[in-house]
Amino acid sequence: MPAFVGAVNVNSVGSASVFHIGDVYAISPNSAAKTFAGAGSFNTGNGLRVYNQQSSTNVADQDNADQNITANA
Repeated sequence: MPAFVGAVNVNSVGSASVFHIGDVYAISPNSAAKTFAGAGSFNTGNGLRVYNQQSSTNVADQDNADQNITANA
């Protein structure tokens, strides 16, 4: 059955987003990200006391492709 769509207001569409109006069988957005962070970087809360002494983050990556998303259906 066809879809009846009224007025649509799109504020923004991200790089890994899907915007579709109407009938659809399947939508599968793909996204990949790699994050490097030192010790204590993702701590959240009030009154944290983190003692890391000396923090070093190893960002050397032997393989160039970690999360291949090309040609995924």
